[in-house]
Amino acid sequence: MKSRWIAALAGAGLLLSAAAPALAAVTWLPNVTDAPSRFSGPGVYTGAPALPVTLSMVIAGGGPANFQTLTLVKVLAGDKTDAEVASLKKQFGDTKVTNFVKIFPFVVSDSLKIAKEKGVKLPSSPSPNPKDGEALAGALWAAGQTGHSFNVEVLLDRAVSHPIHEQVMKDIDAKYGLAADADYHAVLNQAMHDLATVYHFNAMGKPASSM
Repeated sequence: MKSRWIAALAGAGLLLSAAAPALAAVTWLPNVTDAPSRFSGPGVYTGAPALPVTLSMVIAGGGPANFQTLTLVKVLAGDKTDAEVASLKKQFGDTKVTNFVKIFPFVVSDSLKIAKEKGVKLPSSPSPNPKDGEALAGALWAAGQTGHSFNVEVLLDRAVSHPIHEQVMKDIDAKYGLAADADYHAVLNQAMHDLATVYHFNAMGKPASSM
């Protein structure tokens, strides 16, 4: 089993970050612990989910019944969408990017199904405006912060809660396999870093020039 994890992490380009030790000087944000995450190194968010941001992301991607990965990417990246997709394919290859595009809608539908079963309801209004790609990218970038760095699994914890994120990963493994799950996390992680670079975000998801 251990060899399967190592192979999946290495294939997704996450082995170094997953193996990196927590730094003693790190100050963790509230409700973020230095517990190990599955693919992304130390950082687990244990607080309540940021549901207005989650709703904004889902709407930007086409809504709960028709969420599409590239629809969301087009909102977030705007006229840089084609360049971003090309960059991701160059870095990860067509197969890994295809896994990301295919799995993201499953993540959304499965998360919402589990949330409904647990009595977790999305708010009536999204925040930020789902049509404002820069603001939404900033909110997602801020949601992934640990106090030390961005962690894509902390983003996903904050989106739906850590227990739901954990269950969704098990469901991804069952449907698509562990390696594809690692691909999803790795490509999403890189896409968020790319958006942060394009918009010059600081850790709070705001352009550095605004501080």
